Amino acid sequence: MTSSFSLAIHGGAGTLRAADQTAETEAAYRNGLAHALRAGQEILQSDGSALDAVCAAVRVLEDDPLFNAGRGAVFTHEGSIELDAAVMDGASGRAGAVAGVGRIRNPVLAARAAMEHTRHVLLIGAGAERFAAEHGIEMVSPEYFHTRHRWEQLQKAKAEAAIMLDHDGARAAMSFEPWKTDNKFGTVGAVARDRAGCLAAATSTGGLTNKFYGRVGDSPIVGAGTYADGRVAVSGTGVGEFFMRGLLAYDIAARMKYRASTLSEAVNQAIGEVLTAKGGQGGVIAIDVAGNVEFGFNTEGMYRGCIREGGEAVTAIYRQA
Repeated sequence: MTSSFSLAIHGGAGTLRAADQTAETEAAYRNGLAHALRAGQEILQSDGSALDAVCAAVRVLEDDPLFNAGRGAVFTHEGSIELDAAVMDGASGRAGAVAGVGRIRNPVLAARAAMEHTRHVLLIGAGAERFAAEHGIEMVSPEYFHTRHRWEQLQKAKAEAAIMLDHDGARAAMSFEPWKTDNKFGTVGAVARDRAGCLAAATSTGGLTNKFYGRVGDSPIVGAGTYADGRVAVSGTGVGEFFMRGLLAYDIAARMKYRASTLSEAVNQAIGEVLTAKGGQGGVIAIDVAGNVEFGFNTEGMYRGCIREGGEAVTAIYRQA
């Protein structure tokens, strides 16, 4: 078995066309991805753990307002911020997650703390925030997450019913209109293999613009948007409801375990049979114990990047890079 490391990240998927972005905007996204890769690389090349690396990479993306996680999170229908994150350590099988938080600067760190300092996996809302504060995780005011371009995005989404929220007077029901073709499904994530051969995954998100209050997607759900074991680590981005219904991240691991599928086969089959066939959109990044990296998505693009031992960081946005 190789003793080299590999790291892959994503920053969301959707209808991403070169013609729709300026050179400056594209460069900013690529720089953000490269910065996250460097953060993880520094840890891995110093013999750090895969878990440390994915948390470091995701933390950088959470602090970058270009990406829909942490600082750059999108607004709910009611104009609030609700963040979700998860981490999973493939070596131990432990996982931690937080959901529906609005005052934790870096939810991925709170998710890791939940994994390491509780007997639980998922903490939500005010309880998760109290726990994070008690464990020294940096807290911020809700205004920290309020960025102008995300607010304008919400107003546009409301005006165009990009994600239509239909409910009765008691607000008891919810349904989505067909997803707009110009939607970008923002989530950030990282998967890594360290020099010891251990795998880890981390995912963080602000959810969907104009989403129903209290809605939680796949990112903090182990097996849906985040998963790692001794064979593979997976992080997803897309319409979370489809990832949850199909347990997409675990489905990839199961194909490798029970069918002896290769990483590429498992990812492509899962995207086709679990996501696309059911009408879902999005993508995944995955890495296996040999350090192979696979990007799979059924959208026009996905912000993504990877770096391997001794290699240069590579970033891509569109289907053809």
